[in-house]
Amino acid sequence: MATAGLVASVTDRILSLPGWLVLALVFAFPALEASAFAGFIFPGEIAVILGGVAASRGTVPLWAVIAAAVAGAIIGDSVGYLIGRRWGTHLLHGTLGRLPVIRTHLDQRLDSARAYVQRRQGSAVFFGRFTAALRVLVPGLAGMSEVHYPTFLVYNVAGGALWGSGFAIVGYVAGASYHRVEHIAGQAGLILLGLIVAGLIASRLLRHFAARAPSLGAIADRVAATPPLAWIRRRFPAQVTWGQRRFDTRSPRGFWLTFTIAAGALAAWAFGGLTQDVVGHDDTALADPHVTAWIIAHRTGWLTSALSVLTWLGSTAFIIPLALAAGLYFLIRRRTWQPLALLGAAVAGAIGLYGIVKPLVGRPRPPAAIWIGHYTGAAFPSGHATQSAALYAMLAIVLGAGLSFGRRAVLWSAAALVVLLVGASRIYLGAHRLTDVLAGYALGATWVAIVVAVLFITSHGTGRARAGQEQGQAPTSGHQNKRKAA
Repeated sequence: MATAGLVASVTDRILSLPGWLVLALVFAFPALEASAFAGFIFPGEIAVILGGVAASRGTVPLWAVIAAAVAGAIIGDSVGYLIGRRWGTHLLHGTLGRLPVIRTHLDQRLDSARAYVQRRQGSAVFFGRFTAALRVLVPGLAGMSEVHYPTFLVYNVAGGALWGSGFAIVGYVAGASYHRVEHIAGQAGLILLGLIVAGLIASRLLRHFAARAPSLGAIADRVAATPPLAWIRRRFPAQVTWGQRRFDTRSPRGFWLTFTIAAGALAAWAFGGLTQDVVGHDDTALADPHVTAWIIAHRTGWLTSALSVLTWLGSTAFIIPLALAAGLYFLIRRRTWQPLALLGAAVAGAIGLYGIVKPLVGRPRPPAAIWIGHYTGAAFPSGHATQSAALYAMLAIVLGAGLSFGRRAVLWSAAALVVLLVGASRIYLGAHRLTDVLAGYALGATWVAIVVAVLFITSHGTGRARAGQEQGQAPTSGHQNKRKAA
């Protein structure tokens, strides 16, 4: 990714600075996290890790890096505490509190946050140090909640000492391999997101089959009644209630919003990783020549004819009329405009996104000698893959509203098959490489997730919307169920 390349160049430049300036940065970034809210932009642990790397190169002593990091963390959080205690409420109402959406709920959310910090006090300060967003907010909230400063300071010192020492040592041990450590961390994040999405899918399937098999429901109840889970419910009732709302399939802002956000984050992370590999000629991009060579070696006449036709299923000349026809069908026959808006947003957004990314990355097409057809423009990401993933996913969402679980499974399988065939045709015909197509899939899926998440968030949770959620679809299904009932 271009951003990743920029970050890499910035970190390399930091490591080339004089030792005293490296220590100044190691102190400054943790100090500014909570006092100036800089942690939202540049997490302080990045500077501390780089300080550890600089220590491994002999630029500065390790003890000095640890001392600078710990001092910056403690002082910065103390300043954040004092700002929150004296001006916190006034600052919030005078800045974010002026926004229409936030203004309505600010006092309620602020009271909840204060209650949490007052209840947890030391543990909130200590554990908040190890979470980027909480690290920025908790000191100010502690001041606004009038937590006793000596209590705050004890836990602030303990958390800052462990945090600063830990990340400095990580950087020192990583040494010259810090780029590799960063890459491994990125892969771990991708795997974690994948496991979250897989877990959400598994939980939904278990709920579906448990509703039809009482024995499975009884097993789930026995598991929920086990001592560890029962203790968690008693110890953290507010958090358990919040989690239960995230898995409520009857609410537009429950399970399906949670799943949409998780899947969208996974797709966005995958797109970022693929972009980084392509820009840096690394990892996944190294497989492109081998995949292309294997496909060229196995071309056959009948397959060339078939894929030359199937590739049009992902072309703009086919995608736009299909989206328009499906949307107008719902508008005329079902008298609902939402499917037309969703399909139009999916296609327009996908075209706009790859239109922006292509010139930014600027990856050339494969050699013209292997083309079957004529192609222009940059290669990354594949436009056919991006817009086909966006349209056919959204089409499956719209058409599947109100259908049974089995029919929706068939519909989604058909949509996935079409998208896979379009992507395979682009590689086979020589128009794109494997990473071009995979990135197109990820970009299209990310955009669909954004559109659907906005739909769920803006839904008011009406009965019709809940009826649609019971079917596992967007709130549009409520309109269709009403029509069927009529």
